[in-house]
Amino acid sequence: MTTFKPRETLTEQVARHIENLIAFGQLRSGERIYESAMAKQMDVSHGSIREGLLLLEKRHLVQNVPRKGAFVTPLDDYFVRSLYEVLQLYLTHTGRKLVRQWQAADMDKLESLYQRMKGCHDNNDLLAFLELGIEYTQASLAYADNYFIISAIEDLWPSAKRCAFVAFQRGGNRVLEDNLAHVRESIGAIKERDEERLAAILAGYAEQQCQQVLDAIHSASATA
Repeated sequence: MTTFKPRETLTEQVARHIENLIAFGQLRSGERIYESAMAKQMDVSHGSIREGLLLLEKRHLVQNVPRKGAFVTPLDDYFVRSLYEVLQLYLTHTGRKLVRQWQAADMDKLESLYQRMKGCHDNNDLLAFLELGIEYTQASLAYADNYFIISAIEDLWPSAKRCAFVAFQRGGNRVLEDNLAHVRESIGAIKERDEERLAAILAGYAEQQCQQVLDAIHSASATA
């Protein structure tokens, strides 16, 4: 018997489209999102746009301001530091569980994702590299076994993707290489079931990419 899988709702499709516009810089930090223009562009109702924006507010990409409208959440120092601090906490907690409990199939999946990421790096395919990086981190949550942590991280992915794109735009190939090195090192620590080493790798990477994003934001502000 095949498992029933409902199709993505229109609200989710709308949210995904606007999410990508924000994540890849086509809608900028603090920019107002006009429902009527977006509805016309996407050929959907105002209600569908409104529902999608409410979903994106939950995912921290949009701020809905009463009587003023919807705005892209500002990407500032406080937001970026908060994001990487909480990601480090959650991913270190779940990473320790993975180190203790992983099975051979889990390691095969992580190795496969690393090879695909390396291929994207070699082909300079930034967007595919970003998506695989998120997929790698999601795969590492296999043993999280915590409803609230998984739910919270899922809502943080869009902001993580947005920040990673900002870092990659400024740092280019060097940032891609930093990401690949992080993945390679983390796989090594997981294989060796070394919790402390994995925690140190995750902390170092969070601090490094946080600073790369902040540098990119400050650089953009200086040239604006």
